[in-house]
Amino acid sequence: MGSAGWDMTRRTKQSASSRTGAAMIAAALLLSGEACAQPSSGGPSSLFDSIFTGSLSKGSRAAPSPQRPGASAQAQAAPAASSAAPPWSGEDGASGHPLMTASAIRQAAANFENCVASMWPDAARRNISQQSFQRFTAGLEPDLRIMDLMDSQPEFTKSIWDYLDILVNDNRLAKGREILATYKPQFNAVEKAYGVDRYAIAAIWGIESNYSTQMGDRNVLQSTATLSCIGRRQKYFRDEFLSALEILHRGDLRPEQLRGSWAGAFGPTQFMPTAFKRYAVDADGDGRRDVVDNPADLIASTANNLKKDGWQPGQSWGYEVVVPPGFNYMLADRAKAMTIAQWEHLGLKRAGGQPFPHAGDKAYLLAPAGAEGPGFLMLQNFRVIMKYNPAEAYALAIGHFADRLRGGAPFVQPWPRQERELTRAERLELQQLLAQRGFYRGTPDGQLGGQTREALRGFQASIGAPADGFASSDVLERLRGR
Repeated sequence: MGSAGWDMTRRTKQSASSRTGAAMIAAALLLSGEACAQPSSGGPSSLFDSIFTGSLSKGSRAAPSPQRPGASAQAQAAPAASSAAPPWSGEDGASGHPLMTASAIRQAAANFENCVASMWPDAARRNISQQSFQRFTAGLEPDLRIMDLMDSQPEFTKSIWDYLDILVNDNRLAKGREILATYKPQFNAVEKAYGVDRYAIAAIWGIESNYSTQMGDRNVLQSTATLSCIGRRQKYFRDEFLSALEILHRGDLRPEQLRGSWAGAFGPTQFMPTAFKRYAVDADGDGRRDVVDNPADLIASTANNLKKDGWQPGQSWGYEVVVPPGFNYMLADRAKAMTIAQWEHLGLKRAGGQPFPHAGDKAYLLAPAGAEGPGFLMLQNFRVIMKYNPAEAYALAIGHFADRLRGGAPFVQPWPRQERELTRAERLELQQLLAQRGFYRGTPDGQLGGQTREALRGFQASIGAPADGFASSDVLERLRGR
């Protein structure tokens, strides 16, 4: 595939609802306890849990027609044309944060122009010229629809097996193999220079943007400017906004290339602007670090990200394992890493019967579907993938997709597909019941993170059930006393 083919692949399906796969479903899993609250050093979803408490559908609809900062709430909430994204709801955010009330959002929107102008001194300290600042910020207006997306709390969530079914499928695998063949020289060079597995890079590319067909179509500068001046994460997004300005001022990307998700991630592997600054490289020596339209720069920059986050050359991400009956699931904890030999001594075996290649490797046990589902021993490279996106479900999808691209088989053990995901009301009830019994000390919010998982384990242990921390309908019934 030459440059024309690359451009065609990139542009054919820049869906209005981009990133409807990885980010949206991982966000749902975030709410159901599959993601961990850990800031990321880079990658598109460094925002998972470490930034937002609501759903993180990082895909976006096409940006609505911009409203003037002083536009009325009635005007903002007017019905949109069927082809456009819905406007801002005009309602308070679900997080309850004082900066997410409708009145605070309107007040901040009215001051948007002054807020953007106030960032000029910070831009100057980054060696952005006044000419560039004025050029790229001229006409910027807030996209208030982002406020709804930022605080979205969906009623239903996806199970991890549904997530994997959607992302690791035959069509995506076929496209991934085509990409690996088309850009074999670039992948060869990157593996030699960075020591990062080509299949992991290809998996990230495929899951983040479905191989450049779903990258997002929001103006990244507008999105990050909006989030810099309005809402509850202004300090964080100010850095992203100024970094986006640096990218444009330096000429790495053109304004029309800097389009992506509502939170500011862009390109086939969804770099945030600050991650671009840290990791983007000019692989072909043309003077630009183009991670949007240049496959050499894209592949090398993604590899550089993984390498700097601690990628171990020649090592797998992890192994599917069979966990023996009666196992103490309190050991299934990222903080409780042991050698493979120690895990074997506890009765864990590799699914499919193959031997572990390196008994001295340190790993931790992940049981994403509890005692009824498969177990996984996770190595250092799994932790690196989680720095790219701190959701366990995402990292598992990347690792498994990479193995499938390499010619590996599907997972051996079945998932507990008879289990249903709890609704938000049920998740909230579960936390309230755990609190009443003295196991949960947080504020019930319907979002099942690490604190809820630990509380569930405590309750399960108290009733003699496997303490796997899995929020099933059965454990909810047990909490209800039925």
